[in-house]
Amino acid sequence: MSKEDISDNEVDEELNEINNNLSNLNVPKIPAKYVRPVSPVATRRWKIPKPETAIIIALSSRALFDMTEERKIYSEQGLSSYLKHMISRENEPLKPGSAFPFVQALTCINLRLLELDPNEKHLFDVVLMSNNSAQIGVALINSINYHALTIERICLTAGKSVTGYLAAYGTDLYLSADSDNVVEALNEGIAAATVFSGDGAVQSSCEQLRIAFDGDAVLFSDESEIIAKEHGLTKFFENEAEKADQPLEIGPLQKFAMVLGDVKKKFTDRGIIENCPIRTYLVTARSAASSGLRALRTLRLWGLDIDEALFLAGAPKGPILEKIKPHLFFDDQKRNVDSGLEYGVKAAHVPYGIAQKHTGK
Repeated sequence: MSKEDISDNEVDEELNEINNNLSNLNVPKIPAKYVRPVSPVATRRWKIPKPETAIIIALSSRALFDMTEERKIYSEQGLSSYLKHMISRENEPLKPGSAFPFVQALTCINLRLLELDPNEKHLFDVVLMSNNSAQIGVALINSINYHALTIERICLTAGKSVTGYLAAYGTDLYLSADSDNVVEALNEGIAAATVFSGDGAVQSSCEQLRIAFDGDAVLFSDESEIIAKEHGLTKFFENEAEKADQPLEIGPLQKFAMVLGDVKKKFTDRGIIENCPIRTYLVTARSAASSGLRALRTLRLWGLDIDEALFLAGAPKGPILEKIKPHLFFDDQKRNVDSGLEYGVKAAHVPYGIAQKHTGK
């Protein structure tokens, strides 16, 4: 639910009604398996990352779990029915959502890092940021424990936007199913993207995190895309040829990509290259010969080592993404996101830049 859906007074009234009737709800006793299940994570060394040194990944409950059914109840029947439904079924685990494999892969990387150095402090820390109420927190924590996820920090805001907390948590990446919250985060200078319901048909490996980035308006600014959208491809190619030696400005996900690159270097600097648990991709609509040089030189200047660069010259991205099987693919253009989703890929929309004004092109 977004902050525009309900007022604070409505939230308070609905929550008071639920609280007054909790005794009438048939909530089964919490099974022992929800306390903390035995898992591969539990049998290997694990520690809670310290916020001041961690890489903070914030995500909403609908990004982590598939809450399609629950969302439908809220939309069609209102807040009260939604709360009653969630509380009455709080001991039934929620199904994995689109960002679930991504979170699992982050845990695998943390464990690999701790194997390299038991004192490693530069770990991924996943924070669940939800505008659900504290009443729903029981269901969320039960599901986190059932799926053996290592999520220890949760922020529940009862209908208010979580955006104000993102900077306070030191967020490096924010994923949400609410596009309005994502836009707010981007406006605050926080890397963010909208993810979509479902768990995706293409299964991603937990042992290697694969992240695919679009170039313009994602890793790079939209400075060149503005020329392409407003003046055509001929002017775009001329501009890129003239500025081939001038780096592009940074885009909304550049800092996250750099942080990811820093973690990757912890493995590659030790000679772990072929079996590195992180692999990154540039999947761009740019043409290689006519506009690829500037993109690659920009990445080199930043010191950002992208494993694979795919210049598609405007071809559909879906078939390529199906082959890559990324945990997440970030793109600013909805048609490219839709192309990925069509092939079962977990594609995330970055609503940034000139493409948001030219959705039909």
